[in-house]
Amino acid sequence: MNFDSLSILTIWTAVAIYAAAFIAYAFDLAKRSQVAADAKAVVPERELVGAAVGASASSAGRATGSGAAGKTSSAPQRFVMARIGTALATLGFLFHLAGTVLRGVAAGRVPWSNMYEFSMTGTLLIIAVYIGVNIWFDLKYLGTFIVGLVVVLLGGAATGFYVEVVPLADPLKSVWLVIHVFVASLGTAFFALAFALSVFQLMQARREAKVLAEAPKAGPRFLATLPSSERLEGLAYRFATVGFIFWTFTLIAGSIWANDAWGRYWGFDTKETWTFIIWVLYAGYIHARATRGWRGSRSAWLSIVGFAAVLFNFTIVNLFFKGLHVYSGLS
Repeated sequence: MNFDSLSILTIWTAVAIYAAAFIAYAFDLAKRSQVAADAKAVVPERELVGAAVGASASSAGRATGSGAAGKTSSAPQRFVMARIGTALATLGFLFHLAGTVLRGVAAGRVPWSNMYEFSMTGTLLIIAVYIGVNIWFDLKYLGTFIVGLVVVLLGGAATGFYVEVVPLADPLKSVWLVIHVFVASLGTAFFALAFALSVFQLMQARREAKVLAEAPKAGPRFLATLPSSERLEGLAYRFATVGFIFWTFTLIAGSIWANDAWGRYWGFDTKETWTFIIWVLYAGYIHARATRGWRGSRSAWLSIVGFAAVLFNFTIVNLFFKGLHVYSGLS
Protein backbone atom coordinates (compact mmCIF):
# COMPACT_ATOMS: atom_id res chain seq x y z
CA MET A 1 0.00 0.00 0.00
CA ASN A 2 1.51 3.33 -1.08
CA PHE A 3 1.17 6.73 0.60
CA ASP A 4 -1.74 7.79 -1.60
CA SER A 5 -3.69 4.63 -0.73
CA LEU A 6 -3.06 5.30 2.95
CA SER A 7 -4.21 8.86 2.41
CA ILE A 8 -7.51 7.67 0.90
CA LEU A 9 -8.04 5.27 3.81
CA THR A 10 -7.43 7.93 6.45
CA ILE A 11 -9.61 10.48 4.63
CA TRP A 12 -12.56 8.08 4.54
CA THR A 13 -11.94 7.28 8.22
CA ALA A 14 -12.09 11.01 8.92
CA VAL A 15 -15.38 11.28 7.00
CA ALA A 16 -16.84 8.44 9.10
CA ILE A 17 -15.74 10.09 12.35
CA TYR A 18 -17.09 13.46 11.22
CA ALA A 19 -20.42 11.74 10.48
CA ALA A 20 -20.44 10.39 14.05
CA ALA A 21 -19.67 13.90 15.32
CA PHE A 22 -22.58 15.25 13.26
CA ILE A 23 -24.90 12.73 14.93
CA ALA A 24 -23.62 13.74 18.38
CA TYR A 25 -24.20 17.41 17.59
CA ALA A 26 -27.71 16.55 16.35
CA PHE A 27 -28.45 14.91 19.72
CA ASP A 28 -27.07 18.06 21.35
CA LEU A 29 -29.65 20.18 19.51
CA ALA A 30 -32.34 17.78 20.70
CA LYS A 31 -31.11 18.20 24.27
CA ARG A 32 -31.11 21.98 23.86
CA SER A 33 -34.72 21.79 22.70
CA GLN A 34 -35.63 19.91 25.87
CA VAL A 35 -33.76 22.43 28.03
CA ALA A 36 -35.63 25.26 26.32
CA ALA A 37 -38.96 23.52 26.86
CA ASP A 38 -38.19 23.02 30.55
CA ALA A 39 -37.09 26.65 30.93
CA LYS A 40 -40.27 27.91 29.26
CA ALA A 41 -42.29 26.09 31.89
CA VAL A 42 -40.50 28.12 34.60
CA VAL A 43 -40.16 31.57 33.00
CA PRO A 44 -42.26 32.87 30.09
CA GLU A 45 -40.16 32.84 26.93
CA ARG A 46 -41.33 36.32 25.95
CA GLU A 47 -39.70 37.72 29.11
CA LEU A 48 -36.43 35.91 28.42
CA VAL A 49 -36.25 37.04 24.80
CA GLY A 50 -37.01 40.62 25.76
CA ALA A 51 -34.11 40.55 28.21
CA ALA A 52 -31.76 39.01 25.62
CA VAL A 53 -32.71 41.45 22.84
CA GLY A 54 -32.44 44.43 25.14
CA ALA A 55 -28.99 43.52 26.47
CA SER A 56 -26.15 45.69 25.19
CA ALA A 57 -23.54 44.13 22.90
CA SER A 58 -20.73 45.36 25.16
CA SER A 59 -21.99 43.26 28.05
CA ALA A 60 -22.29 40.10 25.95
CA GLY A 61 -18.82 38.88 26.92
CA ARG A 62 -17.98 35.32 26.04
CA ALA A 63 -20.55 33.46 23.90
CA THR A 64 -21.48 30.70 26.28
CA GLY A 65 -23.79 28.84 23.94
CA SER A 66 -26.50 29.10 26.60
CA GLY A 67 -28.87 31.85 25.60
CA ALA A 68 -32.05 32.99 27.24
CA ALA A 69 -32.86 29.58 28.67
CA GLY A 70 -29.65 29.63 30.65
CA LYS A 71 -30.97 32.58 32.69
CA THR A 72 -33.51 30.39 34.44
CA SER A 73 -30.95 28.61 36.57
CA SER A 74 -27.89 29.69 38.54
CA ALA A 75 -26.03 26.57 37.39
CA PRO A 76 -24.81 26.66 33.78
CA GLN A 77 -26.14 24.02 31.43
CA ARG A 78 -23.64 21.29 30.53
CA PHE A 79 -24.33 20.03 27.03
CA VAL A 80 -22.51 16.71 27.14
CA MET A 81 -23.32 15.65 23.58
CA ALA A 82 -21.80 18.88 22.29
CA ARG A 83 -18.57 17.99 24.08
CA ILE A 84 -18.67 14.49 22.62
CA GLY A 85 -19.28 15.93 19.16
CA THR A 86 -16.30 18.26 19.53
CA ALA A 87 -14.10 15.41 20.75
CA LEU A 88 -15.10 13.33 17.71
CA ALA A 89 -14.56 16.32 15.40
CA THR A 90 -11.07 16.72 16.85
CA LEU A 91 -10.33 13.01 16.32
CA GLY A 92 -11.65 13.28 12.77
CA PHE A 93 -9.41 16.31 12.23
CA LEU A 94 -6.34 14.26 13.22
CA PHE A 95 -7.17 11.57 10.64
CA HIS A 96 -8.00 14.30 8.13
CA LEU A 97 -4.63 15.95 8.77
CA ALA A 98 -2.84 12.61 8.41
CA GLY A 99 -4.61 11.94 5.10
CA THR A 100 -3.67 15.38 3.79
CA VAL A 101 -0.02 15.00 4.83
CA LEU A 102 0.15 11.52 3.28
CA ARG A 103 -1.23 12.89 0.00
CA GLY A 104 1.48 15.55 0.09
CA VAL A 105 4.17 12.94 0.75
CA ALA A 106 2.85 10.81 -2.12
CA ALA A 107 2.89 13.83 -4.45
CA GLY A 108 6.20 15.23 -3.21
CA ARG A 109 4.65 18.71 -2.90
CA VAL A 110 1.96 20.63 -1.05
CA PRO A 111 -1.40 18.83 -1.51
CA TRP A 112 -3.45 21.56 -3.17
CA SER A 113 -3.05 21.50 -6.94
CA ASN A 114 -6.46 20.12 -8.05
CA MET A 115 -10.06 20.08 -6.82
CA TYR A 116 -9.64 16.91 -4.78
CA GLU A 117 -6.66 18.34 -2.97
CA PHE A 118 -8.26 21.79 -2.64
CA SER A 119 -11.28 20.13 -1.00
CA MET A 120 -9.08 18.08 1.30
CA THR A 121 -7.08 21.09 2.48
CA GLY A 122 -9.96 23.58 2.54
CA THR A 123 -12.22 21.39 4.68
CA LEU A 124 -9.26 20.60 6.96
CA LEU A 125 -8.83 24.31 7.63
CA ILE A 126 -12.57 24.79 8.21
CA ILE A 127 -12.45 22.18 10.97
CA ALA A 128 -9.16 23.57 12.32
CA VAL A 129 -10.59 27.10 12.56
CA TYR A 130 -13.84 25.82 14.10
CA ILE A 131 -11.98 23.85 16.78
CA GLY A 132 -9.51 26.68 17.39
CA VAL A 133 -12.19 29.36 17.73
CA ASN A 134 -13.98 27.22 20.33
CA ILE A 135 -11.04 27.89 22.65
CA TRP A 136 -12.21 31.52 22.94
CA PHE A 137 -15.90 31.32 22.01
CA ASP A 138 -18.26 28.45 22.76
CA LEU A 139 -19.63 27.83 19.26
CA LYS A 140 -20.43 24.15 19.68
CA TYR A 141 -24.03 24.90 18.68
CA LEU A 142 -22.63 25.36 15.14
CA GLY A 143 -21.34 21.78 15.15
CA THR A 144 -24.12 20.23 13.08
CA PHE A 145 -23.77 22.96 10.49
CA ILE A 146 -19.96 23.07 10.21
CA VAL A 147 -19.28 19.34 10.54
CA GLY A 148 -22.21 18.51 8.26
CA LEU A 149 -20.83 20.89 5.62
CA VAL A 150 -17.41 19.23 5.87
CA VAL A 151 -18.90 15.72 5.57
CA VAL A 152 -20.70 16.74 2.37
CA LEU A 153 -17.74 18.59 0.83
CA LEU A 154 -15.01 16.11 1.81
CA GLY A 155 -17.10 13.01 1.08
CA GLY A 156 -18.23 14.48 -2.24
CA ALA A 157 -14.66 15.35 -3.19
CA ALA A 158 -13.37 11.88 -2.29
CA THR A 159 -16.15 10.35 -4.38
CA GLY A 160 -16.33 12.66 -7.38
CA PHE A 161 -13.11 14.67 -7.57
CA TYR A 162 -10.43 12.11 -6.77
CA VAL A 163 -7.54 11.94 -9.25
CA GLU A 164 -4.24 10.12 -9.19
CA VAL A 165 -1.12 12.02 -8.18
CA VAL A 166 0.26 13.83 -11.23
CA PRO A 167 3.17 16.28 -11.72
CA LEU A 168 2.45 19.96 -11.27
CA ALA A 169 1.57 22.09 -14.28
CA ASP A 170 4.34 24.59 -15.06
CA PRO A 171 2.49 27.72 -13.80
CA LEU A 172 1.98 26.01 -10.43
CA LYS A 173 5.69 25.45 -9.85
CA SER A 174 6.06 28.46 -7.63
CA VAL A 175 6.35 29.34 -3.98
CA TRP A 176 3.12 31.28 -4.48
CA LEU A 177 1.27 27.96 -4.72
CA VAL A 178 2.07 27.42 -1.05
CA ILE A 179 1.23 30.96 0.06
CA HIS A 180 -1.64 31.98 -2.21
CA VAL A 181 -3.77 28.82 -1.98
CA PHE A 182 -3.19 28.29 1.74
CA VAL A 183 -4.25 31.85 2.63
CA ALA A 184 -7.27 31.61 0.31
CA SER A 185 -8.32 28.37 2.03
CA LEU A 186 -7.84 29.96 5.46
CA GLY A 187 -9.99 32.92 4.44
CA THR A 188 -12.65 30.51 3.20
CA ALA A 189 -12.66 28.77 6.60
CA PHE A 190 -13.47 32.05 8.37
CA PHE A 191 -16.13 32.85 5.76
CA ALA A 192 -17.69 29.43 6.47
CA LEU A 193 -17.98 30.26 10.18
CA ALA A 194 -19.50 33.66 9.37
CA PHE A 195 -21.94 31.94 7.00
CA ALA A 196 -23.07 29.46 9.65
CA LEU A 197 -23.52 32.21 12.22
CA SER A 198 -25.50 34.32 9.73
CA VAL A 199 -27.89 31.43 9.05
CA PHE A 200 -28.47 30.98 12.79
CA GLN A 201 -28.81 34.75 13.14
CA LEU A 202 -31.70 34.79 10.66
CA MET A 203 -33.39 31.89 12.45
CA GLN A 204 -32.87 33.51 15.86
CA ALA A 205 -34.14 36.94 14.71
CA ARG A 206 -37.28 35.36 13.29
CA ARG A 207 -37.85 33.45 16.52
CA GLU A 208 -37.32 36.57 18.67
CA ALA A 209 -39.83 38.54 16.59
CA LYS A 210 -42.42 35.77 16.87
CA VAL A 211 -41.93 35.37 20.61
CA LEU A 212 -42.23 39.10 21.25
CA ALA A 213 -45.36 39.11 19.08
CA GLU A 214 -46.67 36.16 21.14
CA ALA A 215 -47.01 33.96 18.06
CA PRO A 216 -48.10 30.37 18.85
CA LYS A 217 -45.07 28.80 17.12
CA ALA A 218 -41.74 30.60 17.44
CA GLY A 219 -39.48 28.15 15.61
CA PRO A 220 -37.08 25.41 16.73
CA ARG A 221 -36.83 25.31 20.51
CA PHE A 222 -33.06 24.81 20.62
CA LEU A 223 -32.68 28.43 19.45
CA ALA A 224 -33.71 29.52 22.95
CA THR A 225 -30.38 28.17 24.27
CA LEU A 226 -28.31 30.15 21.73
CA PRO A 227 -27.06 33.74 22.03
CA SER A 228 -29.30 36.53 20.78
CA SER A 229 -29.44 37.40 17.08
CA GLU A 230 -27.48 40.58 17.84
CA ARG A 231 -24.69 38.55 19.42
CA LEU A 232 -24.65 36.06 16.53
CA GLU A 233 -24.46 38.94 14.06
CA GLY A 234 -21.52 40.45 15.91
CA LEU A 235 -19.61 37.17 15.83
CA ALA A 236 -20.36 36.67 12.13
CA TYR A 237 -19.05 40.16 11.41
CA ARG A 238 -15.80 39.46 13.28
CA PHE A 239 -15.10 36.24 11.40
CA ALA A 240 -16.07 37.73 8.04
CA THR A 241 -13.67 40.61 8.67
CA VAL A 242 -10.80 38.21 9.41
CA GLY A 243 -11.68 36.21 6.30
CA PHE A 244 -11.79 39.41 4.25
CA ILE A 245 -8.26 40.32 5.34
CA PHE A 246 -7.01 36.92 4.19
CA TRP A 247 -8.99 37.22 0.95
CA THR A 248 -7.48 40.64 0.26
CA PHE A 249 -4.01 39.13 0.59
CA THR A 250 -5.14 36.30 -1.70
CA LEU A 251 -6.17 38.80 -4.37
CA ILE A 252 -2.87 40.68 -4.15
CA ALA A 253 -0.73 37.53 -4.03
CA GLY A 254 -2.63 36.08 -6.98
CA SER A 255 -1.87 39.17 -9.06
CA ILE A 256 1.84 38.94 -8.24
CA TRP A 257 1.86 35.24 -9.11
CA ALA A 258 0.00 35.93 -12.38
CA ASN A 259 2.67 38.43 -13.35
CA ASP A 260 5.41 35.87 -12.63
CA ALA A 261 3.60 33.12 -14.55
CA TRP A 262 2.03 34.97 -17.48
CA GLY A 263 3.66 38.40 -17.57
CA ARG A 264 0.56 40.41 -16.50
CA TYR A 265 -1.00 41.22 -13.14
CA TRP A 266 -4.62 41.04 -14.26
CA GLY A 267 -6.34 39.60 -17.31
CA PHE A 268 -10.02 39.22 -16.31
CA ASP A 269 -9.63 35.46 -16.34
CA THR A 270 -12.74 33.72 -14.99
CA LYS A 271 -11.09 32.79 -11.70
CA GLU A 272 -9.61 36.25 -11.27
CA THR A 273 -12.97 37.86 -11.93
CA TRP A 274 -14.84 35.69 -9.43
CA THR A 275 -12.15 36.18 -6.79
CA PHE A 276 -12.64 39.93 -7.22
CA ILE A 277 -16.46 39.58 -7.10
CA ILE A 278 -16.14 37.76 -3.76
CA TRP A 279 -13.84 40.50 -2.48
CA VAL A 280 -16.38 43.17 -3.51
CA LEU A 281 -19.26 41.30 -1.84
CA TYR A 282 -17.47 41.04 1.51
CA ALA A 283 -16.11 44.58 1.23
CA GLY A 284 -19.68 45.75 0.70
CA TYR A 285 -20.86 43.67 3.66
CA ILE A 286 -18.23 45.12 6.00
CA HIS A 287 -18.66 48.69 4.75
CA ALA A 288 -22.46 48.62 4.77
CA ARG A 289 -22.65 47.19 8.28
CA ALA A 290 -20.00 49.56 9.68
CA THR A 291 -21.09 52.83 8.04
CA ARG A 292 -24.59 52.45 6.64
CA GLY A 293 -26.20 50.73 9.58
CA TRP A 294 -27.08 47.59 7.65
CA ARG A 295 -27.86 45.43 10.62
CA GLY A 296 -30.10 42.43 11.09
CA SER A 297 -31.37 40.34 8.19
CA ARG A 298 -29.80 42.50 5.44
CA SER A 299 -26.37 42.03 6.99
CA ALA A 300 -26.92 38.27 7.33
CA TRP A 301 -28.03 37.87 3.72
CA LEU A 302 -24.93 39.68 2.45
CA SER A 303 -22.77 37.24 4.41
CA ILE A 304 -24.70 34.26 3.02
CA VAL A 305 -24.51 35.53 -0.57
CA GLY A 306 -20.76 36.06 -0.13
CA PHE A 307 -20.16 32.47 0.93
CA ALA A 308 -22.43 31.19 -1.86
CA ALA A 309 -20.13 33.03 -4.27
CA VAL A 310 -17.11 31.33 -2.67
CA LEU A 311 -18.66 27.89 -3.23
CA PHE A 312 -19.63 28.85 -6.79
CA ASN A 313 -16.06 29.94 -7.47
CA PHE A 314 -14.68 26.66 -6.18
CA THR A 315 -17.15 24.27 -7.82
CA ILE A 316 -18.94 25.69 -10.87
CA VAL A 317 -16.07 27.87 -12.09
CA ASN A 318 -13.54 25.05 -11.77
CA LEU A 319 -15.79 22.48 -13.42
CA PHE A 320 -17.54 24.35 -16.21
CA PHE A 321 -15.52 27.45 -17.08
CA LYS A 322 -12.33 27.64 -19.09
CA GLY A 323 -9.39 29.75 -18.04
CA LEU A 324 -5.75 29.89 -17.05
CA HIS A 325 -6.62 29.34 -13.36
CA VAL A 326 -8.83 26.28 -13.74
CA TYR A 327 -6.96 23.31 -12.29
CA SER A 328 -9.72 20.86 -11.46
CA GLY A 329 -7.57 17.88 -12.46
CA LEU A 330 -10.66 16.28 -14.02
CA SER A 331 -10.77 15.35 -17.68
